[in-house]
Amino acid sequence: MNALNEILSSVGRTGLVLVRALRYFPSVLCRSDARHDLLRQLYATGVRTLPVLTVVSFFTGMILALQVGLELRRFNQEIYLGAAVMLTLIREMAPFSCGICLAACVGSAIAAELGTMKVNDEIDALKVMGIPPARFLVAPRVLALVLMAPLLAFYCCILGTIGGGLVGNTQLGVDFSQYMTSAMSMAGEKDLFVGLLKALVFGLAIGVVSAKEGLDTSRGATGVGKATQRSVIVSFLSILVFGYMITRMCYR
Repeated sequence: MNALNEILSSVGRTGLVLVRALRYFPSVLCRSDARHDLLRQLYATGVRTLPVLTVVSFFTGMILALQVGLELRRFNQEIYLGAAVMLTLIREMAPFSCGICLAACVGSAIAAELGTMKVNDEIDALKVMGIPPARFLVAPRVLALVLMAPLLAFYCCILGTIGGGLVGNTQLGVDFSQYMTSAMSMAGEKDLFVGLLKALVFGLAIGVVSAKEGLDTSRGATGVGKATQRSVIVSFLSILVFGYMITRMCYR
């Protein structure tokens, strides 16, 4: 019973962080000082994660092409390799890979940063000065994740498709132009919309969960480490759950 109460309490606090972050989104976009902070968060979220995302997305496409291509070869259907890789990436793997990387690279950093501020009483100092922590600390970070996640997922999809094309051409004998033609012909607007929607939801979930765990930190350095760990675990679980729910709603 205590475990259930703790889970419900955690969900409630996460919901409060979400509502407060959404409330201050207009303020972040309208205030010049807040926009400056938002730009820093966009840089940290987008530019600094590009090396990891590049490697992950490129090899994800290569692995997909190799595994799917080997099975298609058994039926002499290698011409559909591009379509299979593109649809898998755009619907699921690109937003999923992007979300996992953001949770590990950005979400953990948010939880550690806010957690350190909490145990050093810097959060309380902001409240004493009349500055809402949700506006000053949470909203810019969450908004940066919401804005960058769809762009990064699209980048992952493009790079993964290119990686799959290289594997198809060098190891499976599929002409690269034929591969790209098949890929572009099968991907529709709905698939792109679903993939970008997943990425946006994943970014929002990662930002809110990480901020909540950081703000709930206690017990010094040990608490910061546990908060960072929880933020990554809960973000991963949220990505899986929301990914399934969105797929279930959009593809019946």
